Amino acid sequence: MENATGVVIHHVIFLLVFIFALGMVSGKLASVLKVPDVALFLVAGIAVGQGLHLVTETSSSFTNQFILTVGSALILFDGGRNIRLSGLRKVWVTLTLLSVPGVLITAFLTAAVSHYVLGLPWLYALLLGAVISSTDPATIIPVFRQVKIREKVRETVESESAFNDATGSILTFSVVAVILGTEKVTLAGAVIDFVKSAAGGILIGLAFGFLMTYLVAHLRVGFLQDYTTIAMVVTALGAYLLGDQLGVSGFMATFTAGLIWGNSASFGLKMEDKLHEMAHFSDNITVIMRMLIFILLGSQVNFGVVFEYLLPSLAVIGVFMLIARPLTVYACALPDRKAKWERNELLFMCWVRETGVIPAALSGMIAGAGIAHADVIAAVTFMAILLTIVVQASTTAYAARKLGLEVHS
Repeated sequence: MENATGVVIHHVIFLLVFIFALGMVSGKLASVLKVPDVALFLVAGIAVGQGLHLVTETSSSFTNQFILTVGSALILFDGGRNIRLSGLRKVWVTLTLLSVPGVLITAFLTAAVSHYVLGLPWLYALLLGAVISSTDPATIIPVFRQVKIREKVRETVESESAFNDATGSILTFSVVAVILGTEKVTLAGAVIDFVKSAAGGILIGLAFGFLMTYLVAHLRVGFLQDYTTIAMVVTALGAYLLGDQLGVSGFMATFTAGLIWGNSASFGLKMEDKLHEMAHFSDNITVIMRMLIFILLGSQVNFGVVFEYLLPSLAVIGVFMLIARPLTVYACALPDRKAKWERNELLFMCWVRETGVIPAALSGMIAGAGIAHADVIAAVTFMAILLTIVVQASTTAYAARKLGLEVHS
């Protein structure tokens, strides 16, 4: 037994060391080529997985599922932590619409074309739409560090990508619950369950996030000040665990806890002296998680299924990028008169539509659960990630310049 345990431990250690080493090389190359690092993480995963068979971790393995869950929670927490609520006063209507109705519009349009083009049953088509409906803060935020654009547009796109990740996760698991037979298939029931899952996650995130922030930042009671970065990890994973155990959205809970943590000054709990330390720690954690998730995703791509469904997948993603996204942006932004959106700002938001970490993680979780058509969902998700990153993320700076949105500091 000890021998078998030792083999497993050695396997996991090798996997981590190998992926981290490969990720560092890929990340450095990405910075030289000035492309998003996740694109090269995917390529590297394909090379060492499908090509050289050095990484053979299955999507259903404990190690893979653990990495996906922990990585998603930490990335969602960091997405919430980076949002400044004070900067969203002018665009809160647009942001609210993009984060909930916008996700639903994208998911249902993608589901409709997936049903007719890929031949997926309606529920599984909706599951695919839910998985790829959210945008990606882990991809967008690094891009915006390279190219400076108008603050209003940047804050809206970054905040949307964090908020709608949580919404997309809730929608995905709501559909999974229906597919697995744990929920009745009624529209009213689905809406109620969705709202309960989201609201419950928000309440838990608010309570746990405020408690941990208080214990870190309060002048007299904050006895965890010397362990700020560790407390961040405890807050992120603890909120997720509490939400999941109580039957609500753990992902929404960890995102909300991050939102509280990042806006602690609004509650009179100041952490200015820890900002640099937290930012450095957080950047490293999210890079590590991106490496793990995308290299593993690349290593698990089933190219037989990808090529079998290549043309239908391209049709789905074409509608997803060029019809669903613009329709979503205009439907959610035009009613917001206070934001005073300009034509070029809306066009830019239509183009910035990267699919990334959370869809990759959700796809892996679905495959690990053994749900029917998971191979098709994974193949389309892979293509959506690849195309949106290569085509859209790589041209974000060019689009900003052409549309006159770039700001020179």
